[in-house]
This record gives sequence, C-alpha cells and structure tokens, in this order.
Amino acid sequence: MIERFDPGPRLSEAVVHGDRILLSGMIPEDTSLDVAGQVRQALAEIDALLARAGTDKTRILTATIYLADIGDFAAMNAAWDAWVVPGQTPARATVQARLNDPEMKVEIVVVAAI
Repeated sequence: MIERFDPGPRLSEAVVHGDRILLSGMIPEDTSLDVAGQVRQALAEIDALLARAGTDKTRILTATIYLADIGDFAAMNAAWDAWVVPGQTPARATVQARLNDPEMKVEIVVVAAI
C-alpha cells in the first residue's frame, strides 16, 4: 500500500510505502532568513511530516542537503547539529546546487523508517 501526503499535480509532500517514508525536498517558508534560519524552518517541516507518519527524526535513514552556496556549510551544520539526536544521526550527503528560488539557501530530502 502507498499513502501520499498532500498530493499535488507535480509532487506529494511525502510518500509512505511499507515501513518507510520518503519526503520531498523540504524548503524554508521565509527566504529572507539567513541559512541557519532557513535550515531550522526546513527541519521543522521534516519534524511535522515525520510526526504525521508516526515516526521522528531518530528514525531518519538518509538525508541529502542541497545548499545554494557550499560556503554556508558551517552555518548549516550548526543548525543541523542542534537538531539531530546524538547517536541517532543518519547517513548524509551535502552538495552545492542551484535552487529554484535565488533567495532559497537550502533544500533537504530525507528517507525515514516508520
């Protein structure tokens, strides 16, 4: 069985299949924030979607973080480190990418166990 959260014409916010939830790229609502603020907003969206599926950040298997400017790596890591649970960190990759809004500094994709 497949369950889709907030399906739209182009994508769903998340898809549950079996014992996993796959999230679309989570982005900040307020692109006027600095990178740390944008990361915190994206992580809050991740928390909310994981909760809807009955899971949480301790069950994230993998995360891919897209930064508009890899020079923001340290600031992004500070926000990330404050959010993750020590000893429960997922596999992770961080890459620089051109994002669809020039004011957007980060997009985060995760897959978690339920």
